[in-house]
Amino acid sequence: MRTNIVLNDELVKTALFLAPSIKTKKDLINTALLEFIEVRQVKKIQDIRGMDLFAEDYDYKAMREGNNGSY
Repeated sequence: MRTNIVLNDELVKTALFLAPSIKTKKDLINTALLEFIEVRQVKKIQDIRGMDLFAEDYDYKAMREGNNGSY
């Protein structure tokens, strides 16, 4: 997708300094987008941690032993 945007020159300069292997603004933006997505996906995983995702009668030990009954 082709898009024209105005970038903050100082942010671009700093980002390119911090990632010397990135040579172009296009690569910089693609890398930034990938890292943004990764961070947000991890955050979503962290948000669901601690939630009751299993039925109250779920018995993982029985599942390991093959006594899974109705599971």
